Amino acid sequence: MGSTGELGEKLEHVQRSKTYTFQGAKGWRRYRILMPGKGMYHDVKRRLPYYLSDITDAWTYRAFASTIRMYFVNLLPAVAYTLDMTRRTGYFFGINESLFSSALAAMVFSIGAAQPLTIVGVTGLISLFNYTIYDIISQYDVALYPQFMAWTGIWAALFHWIVSFGNYCDYMRYVTDFSSESFGMYVGIIYCVKGVEELVNEFSQENPSAGYMSCVIAILYFGSVYSLEKLGSSTMWKPWVRGLLADYAYVFPTLFCVGFAHIPGNLANTHVSYVPTHQAFHPTQHRSWLIDFWNLDIKWIFVAIPFGLLTTLLFYYDHNVSSLTAQARPFPLKKPAGFHWDFFLLGCTTLVAGILGLPMPNGLVPQAPVHTDSLTIYTTRLETIHTTSGDEIRRPVTEASAVVEQRVSHFFMGLALIGTMTGPLLAVLHTMPSAVFAGVFFVVGWGSIESNGILHRLVYLQSESRFVSPADPLNAVSRRNIALYTGMQIVGVSASVAVSQTVAAIGFPVLIIGLVPLRMLVMPRWFGGEELGVLDGLTADNEAVLESLGGRPDIGDAGEDGMARKDGVASEDRSVQRQGAGSIHRSSSL
Repeated sequence: MGSTGELGEKLEHVQRSKTYTFQGAKGWRRYRILMPGKGMYHDVKRRLPYYLSDITDAWTYRAFASTIRMYFVNLLPAVAYTLDMTRRTGYFFGINESLFSSALAAMVFSIGAAQPLTIVGVTGLISLFNYTIYDIISQYDVALYPQFMAWTGIWAALFHWIVSFGNYCDYMRYVTDFSSESFGMYVGIIYCVKGVEELVNEFSQENPSAGYMSCVIAILYFGSVYSLEKLGSSTMWKPWVRGLLADYAYVFPTLFCVGFAHIPGNLANTHVSYVPTHQAFHPTQHRSWLIDFWNLDIKWIFVAIPFGLLTTLLFYYDHNVSSLTAQARPFPLKKPAGFHWDFFLLGCTTLVAGILGLPMPNGLVPQAPVHTDSLTIYTTRLETIHTTSGDEIRRPVTEASAVVEQRVSHFFMGLALIGTMTGPLLAVLHTMPSAVFAGVFFVVGWGSIESNGILHRLVYLQSESRFVSPADPLNAVSRRNIALYTGMQIVGVSASVAVSQTVAAIGFPVLIIGLVPLRMLVMPRWFGGEELGVLDGLTADNEAVLESLGGRPDIGDAGEDGMARKDGVASEDRSVQRQGAGSIHRSSSL
């Protein structure tokens, strides 16, 4: 009996060694830190066999259209964040730094990442982080800022590598819609706030005419992109026309609004501000690309440690959630993911960005699912419902049939960003009015808000009962508990937004991450498993994705049955729901 039990334990250990998991491990093997690099090894081992197909699978129209779309979706918000960051960091971070950072991240992750669908670049949150640190450092000696930011990046890179080698990305498998929806709503609100601030700046820094003209441009841009996206997901015209509108929903309005600001006469005479540019491939300030971080006093080097830790906390959640949303439930992905290896790569780009004086890039929460969506092949089938009166109701049902999983679109997007750093394209960039980027903020922000589950439940609570579909999964939960669940999310979002408007803004990652243990440890005591099965679920439940995180976790709900109820009827709504910022499904008729 003893030998049989010992043999069983050995077989179990051999099986676990073939897959990545710490579940059921005993003794010293259950401690992640004592098996450094295990997750990274398995990430590379799983993805490497698909590397060639990541290139050969890309030779389709979908990859081409995705490259064009993601160039605009990545470039425009990055420039928009930089306009705000430039003014609030003493012009240390400029357009060249932002483009360099985005291109660096795109090239590294398109070539070396285990999950190349995750878009990495300059985010609004790192912009907020950078100018908050600037406000703190300027109270002592503003000249310390470049070296201090370099050491912040150095410490953050070290903490990234500790997390990666310690296999601590595993805990991201506990991220559910409760925290990811809260984070998405927070990001959406912050973007809209930044859009308003950009317009206010036109009034205060230029003149009232420029301010009103900027409002017109921003509204025109938002309305154009939003309308094209709605048409792209409608049943208007032929499928190829809808697909064209969806693929280039950012391109056409951008070209039009830039030209609109230069129309001779009263429009051009408003003197709106334009994107400030500098010499190609040179830093904004008169300095070398390499920061002399070795000249910083030792006391400030140690002061930078907590800032590096906060950067790591921000990136741990922000980057990994962006990767989760890029691989979320609606997308039928087949290839494996890799979180530990990608977080190690993020540490490398964080180090390089720090010592070069660049904004530190990380995963883009609104843009990452847009990238996957732009590579998704959708089909539209006709559903006919016969009524008791003999009439019939026809409605389209859009379904995702496949995803072009590859790394070429991300790579060429990075090359395009490098090309934008050249003199001729910087001159083109200089013709863009700043108001366009206010419109970008509104498009990205509202896209994150409109598709958010928090808004869906608020609408449900305000709806008259007789008009609620009997098949709505929320009917299985009392309105009181729906209100409690949603109210907790709103409190978390409100606290994060409030903190972000103060000098304590660098602490907001702690609030967001705190929602995860709140969901795991506290909420199962307040809600039944059946209710949590309807209200909440894993942000990404694809087994190929969870394999990189050590397997499916127990999140204290009704298990797979509960998830089935949550995903049942709601899946049709999600099939036409915009993922992240302005994502559009390109439909083809069957």
